[in-house]
Amino acid sequence: MCGIVGLFLKDRSLEPKLGSMLTDMLITMSDRGPDSAGIAIYGAEDGDKVKLTVQSSHPTEDFNNLDNVLSQATGAKVSIRIIDTHAVLEFSDKQAGEVRAALVELRPDIRVMSAGDLVEIYKEVGLPKDVAERFNIPSMSGSHGIGHTRMATESAVTTMGAHPFSTGMDQCLVHNGSLSNHNSLRRKLRREGITFETDNDTEVGAAYLTHKMQQGSNLGEALESGLDDLDGFYTFVVGTKDGFGVVRDPIACKPAVLAETDQYVAFGSEYRALVNLPGIDNARVWEPEPATVYFWKH
Repeated sequence: MCGIVGLFLKDRSLEPKLGSMLTDMLITMSDRGPDSAGIAIYGAEDGDKVKLTVQSSHPTEDFNNLDNVLSQATGAKVSIRIIDTHAVLEFSDKQAGEVRAALVELRPDIRVMSAGDLVEIYKEVGLPKDVAERFNIPSMSGSHGIGHTRMATESAVTTMGAHPFSTGMDQCLVHNGSLSNHNSLRRKLRREGITFETDNDTEVGAAYLTHKMQQGSNLGEALESGLDDLDGFYTFVVGTKDGFGVVRDPIACKPAVLAETDQYVAFGSEYRALVNLPGIDNARVWEPEPATVYFWKH
């Protein structure tokens, strides 16, 4: 019984409020998942630079002089922005492979939360209110984002087990439910060269979609394929560089609600997550149909 929220802004004047709106939505869902929480924010693009959001259990030690260490090792100009246990590294997209390889070698205890031109993922053990405060999520701006508060069923309560999961550039996934065939699918994806950081079933769902898209499918086609290949009960909300998508399994026993106005599209596990959004009283509100892919993009 996890809680999911998502917000896609059509009205750019709302972008400075994205973090605060998502935080309010997710806090409302706190009783659906007391274990851990996380939010993915899609912010502004910075030329040809790529962002790497990373996490450490020992940030004082691991983040100390990290930008200079990576710059010296790779020749890249690396900048760092530290936020509690997370940091955002920025560098030229042409040197992304070198920087990531150097990071693994020089600071092996650091974990990558997300990579991309726009996305930043912040997640930790704890309630949404506490996690949002740690990372100052309400102050963040962006065009869209998704969030999750977790009640662990398939794996341990850890930072790495928290959602969102990111397995591709500017791609992430949050999930309410349980995938029954995640072990067999994980083995199959590993044979295709996919690596995994956790034993969480949601990471398998995210990796499955990434693999399909690497093979040429767009997000909608990947989600459609998942209806045949993923067994279990689930509601997925997926973030991409230019939008977000929603899909429920064919039985659709996990709750979900969508709302759309001229200003935004919003998702919540329950309607109460949406009640404080502007203009919600005049929104078109509906329950997503089973086995139906919904997607909005800029």
